[in-house]
Amino acid sequence: MTDLTRAHDLLATTLLADGHNDLPWALRVKAGPNPVDAVAAVDLTVSQPSLHTDFPKLAEGKLGLQFWSVYVPCEFKGDSAVTAVLEQIEVVHQLAERYPDRLRLVTTADEAEAAFADGRIASLLGAEGGHSIAESLGVLRILRRLGVRYLTLTHNFNTTWADSGTDKPEHNGLTEFGRDVVREMNRIGMLVDLSHVAPSTMRAALDVSTAPVIFSHSSCRAVNDHPRNIPDDVLAQLPGNGGVAMITFVPAFISAAVTAWDDQLRVAMEAAGQEFLDLGQRGRFAETWDAPPKPKATIADVVAHLEHAREVAGIDHLGLGGDYDGVGALPEGLEDVSKYPVLFAALMERGWSDEDCAKLAGRNTLRVLREAGTAG
Repeated sequence: MTDLTRAHDLLATTLLADGHNDLPWALRVKAGPNPVDAVAAVDLTVSQPSLHTDFPKLAEGKLGLQFWSVYVPCEFKGDSAVTAVLEQIEVVHQLAERYPDRLRLVTTADEAEAAFADGRIASLLGAEGGHSIAESLGVLRILRRLGVRYLTLTHNFNTTWADSGTDKPEHNGLTEFGRDVVREMNRIGMLVDLSHVAPSTMRAALDVSTAPVIFSHSSCRAVNDHPRNIPDDVLAQLPGNGGVAMITFVPAFISAAVTAWDDQLRVAMEAAGQEFLDLGQRGRFAETWDAPPKPKATIADVVAHLEHAREVAGIDHLGLGGDYDGVGALPEGLEDVSKYPVLFAALMERGWSDEDCAKLAGRNTLRVLREAGTAG
């Protein structure tokens, strides 16, 4: 039996969970100015070459549980950010309504396992960016009531209460209100997502949180020194906290060569008076930038991060967060959501057991969902 056959067999019976997919925002961009048209604009039952995610690819990839990101760019602030995150929640609800034979909205681990048993992709919501609550614990509670199971405390810029890993530090991690946000998330059963935040914020949140935390899409700083990755001392705290680091596939985070190219892009943008952290500006600038070709990340880069995280945090604290449809390109071998079995085959080739792969695939994520509670 080949490793790829072993991987397919494993994922036929083991729920595969992914912590972060930006399809809802990609659909919004395709729809143009009216977000209510986002789902109707694209038929996901047929192959969509311009997307990393569609149902033929999902079927081939054996995905069983997806946290759909209800992402809001940082240029949305205050009330407009709240409006935007509610609109993105509506996009996911419309997806589930349009494709009831493919998707099922769930909020608990038990519901996710039942959906998987019924041949549906268990669909959960993750809000990316603490600015989307507009400094309101009331909005945070509303998001939880609408089914949002995690909140990423920041995106690329600081909030007024938490430091981002890619912005200049302002709060020494978390303000007192930021600590209140973490406590409230614990109380209502919302997972604290520490992707995007500064190491000081990671440590502060771990000090406060009484429930397991997650990193919905991050990799290892010791393997590639990128500010979006997790330092070893934080990875080492996950066994005590019970949390899960969902290793991502984003080329700039996993490959030193791609990181160096991005650093050149940052310098060029700063010289032109542009903001590198603004993803829209970055994409437009890169299209016309006179630069050497961008290097390619590979599946071997992802494997290196997974093996390092297993060594530091342990196999019980790993998951996957591909960030499909949130970046322009993915590593060679992991180009879209159909490729998960290829990753598991690569791990099996390196000696990972079926039990290790099952924990990585979804068992750890389901455990965290259960331990975070279902209040709210």
